[in-house]
Amino acid sequence: MSQNSGFFRPILGALSGLVLAAGVLPGPAAAANLIETPMFRDAVRDGTLPAVDERVPAEPSVVKFAGDLRQGRQGGEIKMLVGRARDVRLLVVYGYARLVGYDDKLELQPDLLRAVDVEDDRIYTMHLRKGHKWSNGDAFTTEDFRYWWEDVANNDELSPAGPPIDMLVDGAPPTFEVIDETTVRFSWAKPNPSFLAKLAGASPLFIYRPSEFLKKFHINHATPEELETNAGGARSWASRHNRVDNLYKFDNPDLPTLQPWMNITRPPANRFEAVRNPYYHRIDEGGHQLPYIDRIFMSQASAQLIPAKAGSGEVDLQARAIFFNNFPFLKQGEERNGYKTYLWREAKGSHIALYPNLNIDDPVWRDLFRDVRFRRALSLSVDRGLINEALYFGLAVEGNNTVLPDSPLFKEEYQLKWATYDPDEANDQLDAMGLTERNGEGTRLLPDGRPIEIVVETAGESTEETDVLQLITESWTEIGVKLFSKPSQREVFRNRIFAGQTQMAVWTGWENGVPTPGFEPSELAVTSQHQYQWPQWGQFYETKGKSGEAVDMPIVQQLDVLHDEWLAAKSLTEREMIWHKMLAIHADQVFTIGIVSGVMQPIVVNDDLRNVPKEGMFNWDPGAHFGIYRPDTFWLAR
Repeated sequence: MSQNSGFFRPILGALSGLVLAAGVLPGPAAAANLIETPMFRDAVRDGTLPAVDERVPAEPSVVKFAGDLRQGRQGGEIKMLVGRARDVRLLVVYGYARLVGYDDKLELQPDLLRAVDVEDDRIYTMHLRKGHKWSNGDAFTTEDFRYWWEDVANNDELSPAGPPIDMLVDGAPPTFEVIDETTVRFSWAKPNPSFLAKLAGASPLFIYRPSEFLKKFHINHATPEELETNAGGARSWASRHNRVDNLYKFDNPDLPTLQPWMNITRPPANRFEAVRNPYYHRIDEGGHQLPYIDRIFMSQASAQLIPAKAGSGEVDLQARAIFFNNFPFLKQGEERNGYKTYLWREAKGSHIALYPNLNIDDPVWRDLFRDVRFRRALSLSVDRGLINEALYFGLAVEGNNTVLPDSPLFKEEYQLKWATYDPDEANDQLDAMGLTERNGEGTRLLPDGRPIEIVVETAGESTEETDVLQLITESWTEIGVKLFSKPSQREVFRNRIFAGQTQMAVWTGWENGVPTPGFEPSELAVTSQHQYQWPQWGQFYETKGKSGEAVDMPIVQQLDVLHDEWLAAKSLTEREMIWHKMLAIHADQVFTIGIVSGVMQPIVVNDDLRNVPKEGMFNWDPGAHFGIYRPDTFWLAR
């Protein structure tokens, strides 16, 4: 499926391997040829909603279908299940309306934008679509960008830490310009090569806001009487503004959106309903406004029950909380319950990985985890072959948390270094550290006499993680290390990691296991507190030094220097060399312990749901799970 707005020609941006629009003509379906959406015909007839030719932009994004994909039929509803009420945000992830977004070849294309011009990876001139509107009918213009930049990102009360870290290059913000009503420009003194990728993320950098809606909550635009009327019990105007301004959380039905569907259910709730956005900017070549599906229902269910509910036909599209070990069970129910189970490939660096906490608040354990010999020993004593055969039918790829063979950056040494099962070498590494004393159970002792007992904490959402940890428990016993697993609720799990209270966590590996040299190696350096191997360092980076801890480990400081060098590099050749240096460091230092990769993700799809690819890549970023395959083009043949 080629999805664009007329024709595209590459523009400056080759350093990042991007294909963007420089000159864009109106799509082949002119406004006069648009066909009214059945769901809205009554509202148009009684005058409560404008006609479709007044709702879509004058220059809409026009979808062209190719291959097995077909122009669809408008109407119908689909059901999904989520494990938590806050997962309503997946409507933003799956909806995947972005200023620019990845296509199914992981190339960036304009989406909400008509076009974007890039000069030297420093100057980004963005062209909006004339006549584009928010879901409530307000105009989407460059005023929405100005409002975010000047009144939100640079307002001390709304953003005490200042603009997002992704908007800074060497700590300096861009110059912002409004050229006209549909043209805006961000310019940096130095290259910001990952700017567009941040805009295209599963959880994107939102550099705009529905200004007309939000101004009534802002002290610079509302009267004192309006602020008091709209206070909603908040302690200040800023807290009220931040509460209603949640484009990603998607939990405020009043907040206008540009996504294909609008959440109309106010929390607390255990069932959310989303309806089609009447002002959505994309159409098909036949003049039908997208999305094809009228409604999406997301119901909350226990994560442990979701596979069974999917197998009994209670969903129309489901991947959340379904794992590879559910595949045989799901296949058995296909014919009886009217669905198919596709297998999409994962693109993570490791399907499951262990994260030793280098920032743990216990100084003895901190010294232990920071000793590379200890991390290597733990990795060498994971029997990946046994795990692969027992849980993945031998179909997974055994090795480190690193790039996959599909990446041009792949080298076998990155995958296998310190990752083959060798308990003898693991014991030698531990003995060389002086950890030779053992208790009566054969467990090695720490320098202070405590047994080396590692509690691996989980989010408690996957029996698969429990099964993997059980097999690791058995092999680690051979080297005198005890493992205990501790499940908890996800937010508790994360907060304990951030606070330095965990010894080790289990989570997925690198999100992007198939990078090219043009992708920023942000996961390989300290860039986020969600990097569970060094959360305090990540927090220091994200808060610009206001909280967390500065990196004090030389080899990790080296990764940060290389990351900075990548950002300043002038060519893809330089960036490729930097990638390889960073990958080699990770393979040697084993900051995270990868288990297996290439595990397939089951996708349950109702027999009547069309345009869902039978084969695909299931990944968070890049990918947005279903997002890059444009669920606004999925349709029901019933």
